[in-house]
Amino acid sequence: MADKHQAARPPGHKRLAQATAVTAGKVTHRARMLPGFLIVGGQRCGTTSMYRTLSQHPALLKALWHKGVHYFDTGYGKGPAWYQGHFPLRTTAARVERRHGVKPLAFESSPYYGFHPLAGARIAADLPEVKLLMLVRDPVERAYSAHSHELGRGFETEPFERAVELEEERLAGEAERLAADPSATSHALQHNAYLARSRYIEQIERLEKLVGRDRLLVVDSHEFFTEPETVYKGVLDFLGVPPLGSPVFERHNARSRSPLPDELRARLDEHFRPYDERLAGWLGRTPSWRR
Repeated sequence: MADKHQAARPPGHKRLAQATAVTAGKVTHRARMLPGFLIVGGQRCGTTSMYRTLSQHPALLKALWHKGVHYFDTGYGKGPAWYQGHFPLRTTAARVERRHGVKPLAFESSPYYGFHPLAGARIAADLPEVKLLMLVRDPVERAYSAHSHELGRGFETEPFERAVELEEERLAGEAERLAADPSATSHALQHNAYLARSRYIEQIERLEKLVGRDRLLVVDSHEFFTEPETVYKGVLDFLGVPPLGSPVFERHNARSRSPLPDELRARLDEHFRPYDERLAGWLGRTPSWRR
């Protein structure tokens, strides 16, 4: 397992360069932007595709060294200067504004934020104006895709059906443990919460209470992949920035997997049905996978 973890990390020289850059960013943090919006989830729901699409907009400035900074979930103890050090300089933003006549927004994408039990409250406290973007997809497919993802990274060793059976036991007490020790991390919550992370409405309702509905946009990833121009425009309207240029819409990080057995698929579909019904009520429409 250790070899798999090592293989998933960037080469040593790249890690050193990133560490050096982050240190320099921390020193100059007061001259840097803070994010105007965050992609907070869900994992394996098209967040990378959305991130790369939005990154093509000249007034949407991504974090400098990582797609996801993971400050509000696993890196909060590093402090606000460390976090702000990841973002572009305000002088860069000023140049963009002069060129395009649009006030730029910085952003990052850390899909664990939406699920981590403490991240939402931290975001609300530290970034009181920030907007949150969450993507959702067929919850059974998300769970199965997440399992393949974690298996490939060496964070999971059990087959999918067994991992689902173990989930409740693995997650028991983990949220309470993090609440008791905010500096702690949870392997199970981050890497083995296949069903829990697919119960989107639980995360959405928690975030709504913290930031308000007007600062939270939920995107159905199937709609994003089938009607990208329409969804993209809706995201820009939510962010309050006009279209500038025409982005290239591409799908990233898709994995081919063997199909789920029909019985397991049906059982999981029933598990998610009441949560999807609540999600439909929140969205005001039936999610794509239930139509």
